[in-house]
Amino acid sequence: MENEVSGEAKQSSSYRYWVRETTDAAAPPPVPRKLSADDLTKQQQPAPLGSVWNHAGTWEERNLNTWATSRIKDLLTSLDSLEFSGGKAGISEVTECSGDAFLVTVRNKKRVGYTYKISLKFKGEWLVKEENKAMKGFIDIHEFSFGELDDLQIEVRLNEEKDLLEDERLRILNDVRLFLPSIRNQLSKFEEELKDR
Repeated sequence: MENEVSGEAKQSSSYRYWVRETTDAAAPPPVPRKLSADDLTKQQQPAPLGSVWNHAGTWEERNLNTWATSRIKDLLTSLDSLEFSGGKAGISEVTECSGDAFLVTVRNKKRVGYTYKISLKFKGEWLVKEENKAMKGFIDIHEFSFGELDDLQIEVRLNEEKDLLEDERLRILNDVRLFLPSIRNQLSKFEEELKDR
């Protein structure tokens, strides 16, 4: 008799996770219905990024070269002149500004990027051999890209090097390299504006 009771207890307490018991009190399954045009207008749809035709937000790329080139030139020509211990200099023009800037929409997310090459013309005056001497030259940035401004490097070229002693030439080159933080700051502004496009 004890075996019969323990057998019944085992049967009633066994775990039956695969069995689905339905009761009369359960809610009936929902009945599908077709949405009317009025129902669709009441639903708020998130505005897709990019073009109107690209509702799914798949790959879409916009060329921003014209805007980017113009903006970089504006920012760099607005740099203030710098005063050094033996002179002063300023950026007179942007002689080369070439590259690509783009805005890509992928899966309804914006991504921006660019790669540029720049050459800036500078003019200045330095005290050389007890007299002020006008100097001209170029600041070249061979390549810079989005998010890499901390690694920005410049190369300085002087037009009139033949009359200078080596230590004078090095002093002028080092003075002109002091434009780097100002250039980096202006290009950071450009990156922020590019992100907001």
